[in-house]
Amino acid sequence: MRFVRDHWQLLALTGLVFALWNTPLVFPLKILVVFMHEVSHGLAALLTGGRIDVISLSSTQGGHAITRGGNVFLILSAGYVGSLLIGGMLFVVAVRTQADRVVLALCGALTLLVAALYIRDTFALLFCIGAGAGMLGTARFLGRSINDLVLRVIGLTSLIYVPYDIFSDTIARSGQPSDAYMLAERFGGPTVFWGGLWLAISLAAIGLCIRYGIGQSSNIRFARTVR
Repeated sequence: MRFVRDHWQLLALTGLVFALWNTPLVFPLKILVVFMHEVSHGLAALLTGGRIDVISLSSTQGGHAITRGGNVFLILSAGYVGSLLIGGMLFVVAVRTQADRVVLALCGALTLLVAALYIRDTFALLFCIGAGAGMLGTARFLGRSINDLVLRVIGLTSLIYVPYDIFSDTIARSGQPSDAYMLAERFGGPTVFWGGLWLAISLAAIGLCIRYGIGQSSNIRFARTVR
């Protein structure tokens, strides 16, 4: 009961995300997680000496990053793991720090930068402009508590979506093209092995977020206006 009392907002928010999972309200959050997935591929390419040619998103919750050079193993591995780590870090920042507005503003600016440099298709461009501007506007004009809530929602959606996506793409449909499929073709082993490994990593990361990230109490204390 103490856990429920100290974390009831987080539990309610998680339940709400699940309840609205297949509704238009959560759709933009899913696309945002896909965006983080593709950006993670791109970052892995840049950090290992490669380059990004283009990043694309689709309204069917798909996407791709076309890169050149770099470490192929790390680039292929970075998508699911990277998007989960980004989501987990945003969640921990929201719960454990006071840097919500700065971090959300940085996310918005980076989203717009990626759109300007690497995105060419209409849907992805409009989405990134809207998401980036929305995050910047929230950081600039709304209070820290609202920024905290936005980061929590983004982080929670990533923590929920990534393991589901890994299982769906690499285990349930192991014969379909995916990051794990390409990794298996290039480096050997069955697709389900790589998918299972990423799924285990994702569940471990979620466990660490829950155990060490939420602290003694994760409830947001909204500021009261006294007249």
